[in-house]
Amino acid sequence: MTIINNALSGALAAQIALSASSQNVANLQTKGYTRQSALLTAVGPDASGKSAGSGVQVSSLLRFSDNYKSQAMWRAASEQGVYSQSQPYLTQLESVMGDDSASISAGIDDFFKALNAVAGDQGSTPLRGQVLTAAGLMAERFNGLNNVFNAQLASVRQQRSALVDSANAQISTIARLNQQIIETQASGVSASSLIDTRDQAIDELASKMALEVSDNPDGSRDVSLKTGQALVLGSVHGTLKAAATADSPQEFSLTIAGTTFVLDANRMGGQLGGLAQYETNTLLPLQQDIASLAQEVATRVNGQLQLGYTAPGVRGTPLFVYTPGSGSDMLKVVSGFKAEQLAFSGDGQPGDTGNLQKLVAIKSQSITLPGIGTVLLSDADTQLLGKLAVDSKLNKAALKTTETVRTQSLDDWASTSGVNEDEEAVKLVEFQRMYQANMRVISVANALFDSTLAMMG
Repeated sequence: MTIINNALSGALAAQIALSASSQNVANLQTKGYTRQSALLTAVGPDASGKSAGSGVQVSSLLRFSDNYKSQAMWRAASEQGVYSQSQPYLTQLESVMGDDSASISAGIDDFFKALNAVAGDQGSTPLRGQVLTAAGLMAERFNGLNNVFNAQLASVRQQRSALVDSANAQISTIARLNQQIIETQASGVSASSLIDTRDQAIDELASKMALEVSDNPDGSRDVSLKTGQALVLGSVHGTLKAAATADSPQEFSLTIAGTTFVLDANRMGGQLGGLAQYETNTLLPLQQDIASLAQEVATRVNGQLQLGYTAPGVRGTPLFVYTPGSGSDMLKVVSGFKAEQLAFSGDGQPGDTGNLQKLVAIKSQSITLPGIGTVLLSDADTQLLGKLAVDSKLNKAALKTTETVRTQSLDDWASTSGVNEDEEAVKLVEFQRMYQANMRVISVANALFDSTLAMMG
C-alpha cells in the first residue's frame, strides 16, 4: 500500500505539473502572461518518524517574475511615450512649413519680387495689381499656417483628454485587481492571472505617465506619479481630470481620498508629459514667432507706405491689418484697398520711386523674434524652419533610443517571465513520462498485492 500511495502522489503531482506546462504553452502568444511551474517536494516522514518520506507533492505553483525587470519595462514605456506622441505633429509642421506652395518664405519673396517689378514702371496698374495679389497670397500663407497651429493645439488637448480618460480606467482597474488579489491569496488560491492582468494595466498606464510602483505585504501594489502624488493605494484609487479653468485652457488635477492636487503636465512624463512639453516648448513658441513675423511685416510695410505719397500732398495709407490670435484673419489686406493707393512716391511727383525703394529694402531689415532672436526679415521663416527641423531630428533620435530601450526591456522581461516553447515541450514529455512511470508502479504494486493475497489464501 505504501508503494501504491507513493506512486499515486507522484502521478497526481505529474498531472498538476502537466497542467501548468500546458497552460504555459496555451498562453505562448498572450501579452503579459507570466509562466508558471509546479514546485515538487518530498512528502515528509510519517507519524512514526520511521519513513523518510511518503511520495511527492506540489507544494506551490511558482510564478517566474522579476520585479526589477518589470520596473525597468515600465520606465522604458514612460520614456518612449514622451517622444512618440509629439513626432507626428513635428513631422506635419516640417512638411507644411517646408512646402513651397505654403511656406511663409516663398510668400514674402513673392511679395517683394512684385514690389521690385514695379520699380521699372511704378505707374503701371497691372504691376501694382500684382503687388496687391502677392500681398493677399502672403497673408493667406500666414493665416493658413496659423490655422495649422490652432488645429494642432486643439488636437493635442483633445488627445490629452482622451489619455486622461483611458488612464482613469486603468487606475480604477489596478485598484480593483489589488482587492481581488488580496482576497484570492488569502484563500490560498493562485492569483497569478490576476497579477498578470494588473501588471499589464500598470504597463499601459506607464506609457501615459511616469510611475513609481511599490509592493505591499498583502500582494497589492501602490502606484504614484514620479512627482509623488498617489494614484492607487491598495484598493483606493484617485481620479485624474483635464479641464479648462480661468487660468489655463487645460489644467490637470488629481483627486484622491477627498484631496485634490493641481498637476504640472510638463512633469508628468509619458505621453501626457510629452504632449505638454511639445505644446509648451515647440508649438506655442513657434506660433508666437510666426505671429510676430506677421506683425513685423504689417507694421513695417504699413509704416513705410504712410510715409510715402500717392499724389502731391496725398499720404499713403496702411495696406495690411494685423489681428493677433484671430486664426484665418490674423493678417489680411485692408478691405477695398486699390492699386492706386500704393504710396510708392517719396515726394508725390509722378515717376518718383523713392518710397518704393524703401519698401523693397524692408526685406533686408533686421527684426527680433522671441524664439530665435535678431535675424533678417527675409531669413526669419527659414531660421524658424531650421530650428523646427533640429527639434524634430532630436526628437526622432530620442524616440529611436527609447524604442530600443523598450524593446530590450521587454526581451529582458521575457527571458525570465516569458514562455519558452522548446523548454515547455521538454517539460511536457518529462512530466508525461513521470505520470506513466507512476501509473506503471501502481499497476505493478497492485499485481504484487493480488499475488500476496492469493498466496495467503
